[in-house]
Amino acid sequence: MKIGNSIMALMVALPFVVSAPNVMAATAEGVVLDSVHIDSGDTPSLQRGAALFVNYCLSCHGAAYMRYERLAYDLDIPMETLAEDFMFTTDKPGDLMKTAMTEDDAKEWFGVAPPDLTLVSRVRNNEWLYTYLRAFYLDENSPNGWNNSLFENVAMPHVLYELQGAQTLVGHVETDEGAAVETSAHQNIVGDTIFEIQKVGKNSPEEFDMAMRDLVNFLSYLAEPAQLQRRSIGIWVLAWLAVLFVVSFLLKKEYWRDIH
Repeated sequence: MKIGNSIMALMVALPFVVSAPNVMAATAEGVVLDSVHIDSGDTPSLQRGAALFVNYCLSCHGAAYMRYERLAYDLDIPMETLAEDFMFTTDKPGDLMKTAMTEDDAKEWFGVAPPDLTLVSRVRNNEWLYTYLRAFYLDENSPNGWNNSLFENVAMPHVLYELQGAQTLVGHVETDEGAAVETSAHQNIVGDTIFEIQKVGKNSPEEFDMAMRDLVNFLSYLAEPAQLQRRSIGIWVLAWLAVLFVVSFLLKKEYWRDIH
């Protein structure tokens, strides 16, 4: 009887264990991060995020643990599209997604070599990345003309300004008394920081936020490509355990029929 009860307890608990989200956010004290919806099953979002990564990130940052052909297989990208839109002329499908920039050139231009982004969503977290990508602002005191409210004095310039446009730092959402600050239509809020929009980019603020969600969604996939297969396998495992539960329950009833 104890075995039967243990099996039933396992069946009740297992779905929660398998599907429990990672709710722990590694944020610094006092830092406000914007939430972002991550869905490894949203293939169109992953495809758009991959295109953004290749066009805006890969020139400086590599993804040295991902191969182009694996990307095409996981994200349902035809090989013709992969070759035309995701690969440089000298790349081959079996190549790793490495940046063409040398470490020496990176240090000369930026003062530091840009990190590989394969595991960046694990090193930081998705909320941090989503907030960071939207928090660049004009700063005349910065060597490259840009700064970031989440990562002050970061060496990275705002490579996505063409999409977002340009904004300047205004202040924070809450006053000393804790009251919310009113914002105008020309202002943008990222985390707890208010920005004044100086130049509109190709995207509206809403469109840019969605594009950054796609990019972060892709970076989350990049850190663990196996999550796509794990989800598919998990469904079959749960189905098998459900059948096992029924068989075990019937077997228990048969064994204990004459005991009472």
